[in-house]
Amino acid sequence: MPITALARSVVAAAAPAPSDPIGWLQQTTPGLLILCAVAIAVLLFLIIRVKLEPFISLFIVGIGLALATGTSIYQIVGVAVPDPFDDEQIKPGASLLETGFGGILGHITIIIGLGTVLGAILERSGGADVLIRKLLGRFGERGAPIAMGLTGLIFGIPVFFDVGIFVLAPLVYITARRGGKSLVLYALPMLAGLSMTHAFLPPHPGPTALAGTFEVGLGWLILMGFLCGIPAFIASGIAWPLWIGKRVMVSVPEEYVLEPEDDAPERKDVSLWSVGLIIITPILLILAATFGALALPNGPVLEALTLVGNPAVALTIAVCLAYYVLGVRRGMTLAELGELSGQSLRPIGMILLVVGAGAFFGAVISATGVGAALAEVLGSLGLPIIVSAYLISSGLRIAQGSATAAIVITAGILQPVVLAGDYSQPQLALIGIAIAAGSITLSHVNDGGFWIIAKYFNMSVKQTLATWTVLETILSVVGFGMVALIWLFV
Repeated sequence: MPITALARSVVAAAAPAPSDPIGWLQQTTPGLLILCAVAIAVLLFLIIRVKLEPFISLFIVGIGLALATGTSIYQIVGVAVPDPFDDEQIKPGASLLETGFGGILGHITIIIGLGTVLGAILERSGGADVLIRKLLGRFGERGAPIAMGLTGLIFGIPVFFDVGIFVLAPLVYITARRGGKSLVLYALPMLAGLSMTHAFLPPHPGPTALAGTFEVGLGWLILMGFLCGIPAFIASGIAWPLWIGKRVMVSVPEEYVLEPEDDAPERKDVSLWSVGLIIITPILLILAATFGALALPNGPVLEALTLVGNPAVALTIAVCLAYYVLGVRRGMTLAELGELSGQSLRPIGMILLVVGAGAFFGAVISATGVGAALAEVLGSLGLPIIVSAYLISSGLRIAQGSATAAIVITAGILQPVVLAGDYSQPQLALIGIAIAAGSITLSHVNDGGFWIIAKYFNMSVKQTLATWTVLETILSVVGFGMVALIWLFV
């Protein structure tokens, strides 16, 4: 039976007699939900207690769930040797393993790769230093926390969260030393900016994976990400640090302030306009293609916008622009740029594996009928889809710590429900942002980012819980509140 037919027929099948417990588990809504709950519990156990890599855990549990629901081995992994005379067999490339992994990675790999290269060039060129110096000059000493927040917000668009911390932390130390106040007052705004962009905006892995899973345009996801994320950033990255920064005193140790290297090569200064142009170019191109499709008739102009506004093409344009403006024009050779690009791409392999394994897990949930059973239960509860999305993502985040894993698992669980619903592109984007908002709530000791922040900003566990954990929760709750508000109008 084809995979799609299987998914439609499982829940609709007549419930077997109670004397057949295996059939009951595989063919009834309660049974399928029990299998799904057990699978998620095993997944969390492997990640949290066993400390197994998330992508391996997702793969093992996905295979196990598929087998437990009675799915054919051939549907799960395909056939070893295709038979050209068998029209009923699973065609090459059509197994759950191949479509789950390959479908999402084919969509996001080039986007994440190009975004990583773009962030590396901005980092190496000193763009962050230029940005913060200009903002500090504009806002003055009293407005330094706001300047730090805007730096994190702008620089965080193309740069991964942890990389942003490593790059911007020395600038935070220097600013806090000059200001003579708690390090918390300057670090939290920057962290809020980095966290908001990492959770809500492409080309970061979570939002990019959401776009592929829910078949929503990146332009809509960017728009809704900004509309929901900016108010959340203001609440968590400006209002909260100004209050808590007076109550939690953290000093900057001498060894935290890094001096510039004496043997660093001399380069021409980067202009603020260059940094801003490179960051904003792909966003404008993607948004132009999105809204051009709504406002323009078919023709050469729309075709051109569609080409340059494709996320992969838009990011390629931005990377080439960065190569020239921040690299070649400042004295870097193409060989140096190539080496920098290669170095920047090495860490993303694990990210792609986690996203791909999460998509495989979601494909199993969809194909085995578990997703249809979940849709039935959610419908009977009467919860709006955005509430279900937020609660599931929040629970997974609190349980296992990783925001990206929470996003891809939640998206996989809800994919059948979402794709079966009659949702518009803006609504699909809002469902995705609800998941993203849930994925950052209540960061605590099982989150790697928690320990990076505690280490880099000289805070105890108690201080980190009182500052960073609350910041993430405010960012999450306000972000979801904006989703709920905008949902009323779309």
